[in-house]
Amino acid sequence: MKKLAAVATLVVALFTVATPSALANTLVSTSPVAGQALQSAPSVVTITTELPLLSEGNQVTVTDPTGARVDDGTLTVSDTNALVGLTALVKPGIYTVTYSLLAANDVPLTGTFTFNFSEPQVNATVAPEPSKAPTPSGNNLGTTIFVIGLLAAAAIVALLLIRYARKLYNER
Repeated sequence: MKKLAAVATLVVALFTVATPSALANTLVSTSPVAGQALQSAPSVVTITTELPLLSEGNQVTVTDPTGARVDDGTLTVSDTNALVGLTALVKPGIYTVTYSLLAANDVPLTGTFTFNFSEPQVNATVAPEPSKAPTPSGNNLGTTIFVIGLLAAAAIVALLLIRYARKLYNER
């Protein structure tokens, strides 16, 4: 009986110690991905966690290679996602994201990750040269005859419709 009580106490102790760490909030993903090299500047940084985040008390900051903040200070929390807006990124180099996120009944999830922003390569474009193609005069005899023929056919159809309408009116 003492062995059974000892085993039960050990199992309860293991669950008591293991449960808080099993329920601890963890980082699921980031956008941009940690360590990613980007050619175009992102407008927002997204951090996704395993547990839903509290709407208050979270912090996310983004700094450029010189250490100046480039996040615009707007932090939006939606379920397991924390999004912070960015100002226009103009300096190439390593950007650092630092976060402290709170989930209910949990210790803050803190950490940092980086991404590399490099200026997009600009290909020089050659200005187009005007071509010396002949410009159409707009007076084409065939087109003029065709348009006059369409107008004449429309006038004839209109006259026939008027005669038909008079005939129907007189028969009443």
